[in-house]
Amino acid sequence: MLTQGARLYIAVSGGIGVPICLGARSTYTLTGLGGFEGRKLVDGDRLPLTLEERADPPRSGTTVPEELRPDLPTVVPLRTVIGLCSYRVTEESLRAFTETEWRVTKDADRIGYRLRGGRIDFVDRKPPHGAGSDPANVVDLGYPIGSIQVPGGDEPIVLLNDAVTAGGYATVGTVVSVDRDRIAQAKTGDHVHFEAVELQEALDARTDRRSRLERVREALREQNAHV
Repeated sequence: MLTQGARLYIAVSGGIGVPICLGARSTYTLTGLGGFEGRKLVDGDRLPLTLEERADPPRSGTTVPEELRPDLPTVVPLRTVIGLCSYRVTEESLRAFTETEWRVTKDADRIGYRLRGGRIDFVDRKPPHGAGSDPANVVDLGYPIGSIQVPGGDEPIVLLNDAVTAGGYATVGTVVSVDRDRIAQAKTGDHVHFEAVELQEALDARTDRRSRLERVREALREQNAHV
């Protein structure tokens, strides 16, 4: 039974023996690309393993030390770089955006997480050529992974790995890469809140994550060396 988070992961020494597609063995189920026959797994599927053998496979009982495991708090903090279209939102709404505890809805998957809990109001303006009349519309732009679009003003959507790469909805910010792991472990009914950070803080967080992962590797190597 899960006591924290929403998903567990199984690592297989050597990897799963499916063809590499676009540099990965993962599955993009929306278009049926990659992975195991380009689809979700069902009961009875048997996954092939690669023939690659590691020189130092982890031994049975190897664990990641408690202090190096990610924390999964009740209200998930998501560090966010504000932009690209935050100028479309009123100052009051932008402030409320970072003060609100947003609830994860049932629409939460690798495409994106739809949230509820507050209201975002837009600055009045005459729509520029190429943008729709809805206040959330802008001239089409690129969507970074982790960007937060606000198509209706009341249900922000955090776009994740399988989302579209461009569109015409305003985006008020982008969740830093490190914290996308956190939102992926939030389930329907959980709450998140956005913390505004500067670009340098986002880069520092990425550096800290790389350092923690290296400490995990070192801790596992030490455990194997002493068994």
